[in-house]
Amino acid sequence: MVYKEKIVFDDVKDFRPVHIFECGQVFRWVPEDQSGDVYTGFAGNHAARVSYEEGRLTIEASGGSEEFWHDYFDLGTDYGEIKRTLVTNEPAIRDAAEYGYGIRILNQDLFETIISFIISQNNNIPRIRKNIESLCERYGEQAGDGDGKAMYAFPTAEALAEAELSDLADLKLGYRAPYIKETARAYLEGGKPSCREDLLKMHGIGPKVANCIMLFGLRDVEAFPIDTWVRHIMSDMYEIDEKDTQLMYKTAKDKFGKYAGYAQQYLFYYYRDKGL
Repeated sequence: MVYKEKIVFDDVKDFRPVHIFECGQVFRWVPEDQSGDVYTGFAGNHAARVSYEEGRLTIEASGGSEEFWHDYFDLGTDYGEIKRTLVTNEPAIRDAAEYGYGIRILNQDLFETIISFIISQNNNIPRIRKNIESLCERYGEQAGDGDGKAMYAFPTAEALAEAELSDLADLKLGYRAPYIKETARAYLEGGKPSCREDLLKMHGIGPKVANCIMLFGLRDVEAFPIDTWVRHIMSDMYEIDEKDTQLMYKTAKDKFGKYAGYAQQYLFYYYRDKGL
């Protein structure tokens, strides 16, 4: 694909594409090679190729200003200080913070985040990605051409609210199809959700998905999503019964404080990537 924009940020620290795009927060970025330093994908309506080497972040994109990409990758946040604080308060997180040193929590589009995490329920990563790409191809606007294949932006709320359930079902979305349609409608009629309570009123959103959206879509970095992996992690670290969700939330708040969301990402990536 020929990209219109090329934006370069120098002296970027605490950054690595494979850590950012493989820590469970986003589903539309794929590795270009085995290095872990080059990915292609989407941010908002913009197709992009992202590469990183020795402190230099290069973004070739179909659109988006320097400010947009600076915000998307959260380059204004000092992740070194976040990791130092986490490790000082809870030394047991040191290995995870060092292993996923390049994780940054992206500033993603809220609607895309909501629909993506509805799709993620009881689903595996390859299928989540396939479901989302099918949804984009069917309802999104074409945003570019990569290696002879059309690339599509994420659908608007209007497009999904007007979608026929039978068409959504054809995309193999299963029981999530009506949730997607109804959530898009609610998003249009009720406005953007701004808190956990707003999210829980939407179709197909329970506590775990709400916490994911709070962290990845609403930038509530105290949110601590608990899935099967995190249940295992909290049980392994603190000997908490895997069914005791409330104690896990309390422990996360006590141990990680205002940086609980960052801690969740470091721990999730570390345990899952190493198969612990």
